[in-house]
Amino acid sequence: MAVTINTLREYKQKGEAFSVLTAYDATFAQVVSEAGVDVILIGDSLGMVLQGNDSTLPVTMEQMEYHTRCVAQGNRGALIMADMPFMTYGTVESALENAAQLMRAGAHLVKLEGTDWMKDTIRALSQRGVPVCAHLGLTPQFVNKFGGYKVQGRDEKAAEMMIEHACELVAAGADIILLECVPAPLAARITQAVKAPVIGIGAGSETDGQVLVLHDMLGITPGRKPRFVKNFLAEAGSVHEAISTYVSAVRDRTFPAEEHTFKA
Repeated sequence: MAVTINTLREYKQKGEAFSVLTAYDATFAQVVSEAGVDVILIGDSLGMVLQGNDSTLPVTMEQMEYHTRCVAQGNRGALIMADMPFMTYGTVESALENAAQLMRAGAHLVKLEGTDWMKDTIRALSQRGVPVCAHLGLTPQFVNKFGGYKVQGRDEKAAEMMIEHACELVAAGADIILLECVPAPLAARITQAVKAPVIGIGAGSETDGQVLVLHDMLGITPGRKPRFVKNFLAEAGSVHEAISTYVSAVRDRTFPAEEHTFKA
């Protein structure tokens, strides 16, 4: 059966962890979904792992729409989540127009990066039938504002603000919260505080789901590896086995382990 947002809500209620993995084409979408991954993310990370850029900022709506169509062709039952690129949701009107493009291309929900300023946009999208994932913590589209890729929410004031923002965005209609590079104790608090499923990356093992970039999970991304990454291909006999192992490790919460998480 196809995975839906209701499926993820049921996982949360039962305390069952679910897996998320990026894919950008039809072939990998089929491999990933057949290996049991619950959610496929067409991430603007493609700007780095496919295009060779040093950030996600150059990615365009046309490119995201193209890759979403490719993934939709290969998908075999996973929920498809698509990133909205930098500044394509700066106003409510632009968000509605661009989200519609991604939904027509085959996405089942869209992901936006930001904090409480997104409330009106999320509310407008939700009212018009577009499910939303709100991305908090380290938001790569804000890399220039942050001054680099840094863990967020380490001091108590910042932590309390992130909890407040998560609650406000869910109240506005966000169906999922994604936390990136957040101390594990804070991610656990947010997961408990909101009814929506919470996905983590570098956010500890107590979130409802986990996400990795496909290329990171296969150990083929060049350069320095982030702390939260594990190479699942290193001990597997094939790409399919590596993905299946990732799915199992997420479900039994052996991934992420202590060495993949951040402290406050």
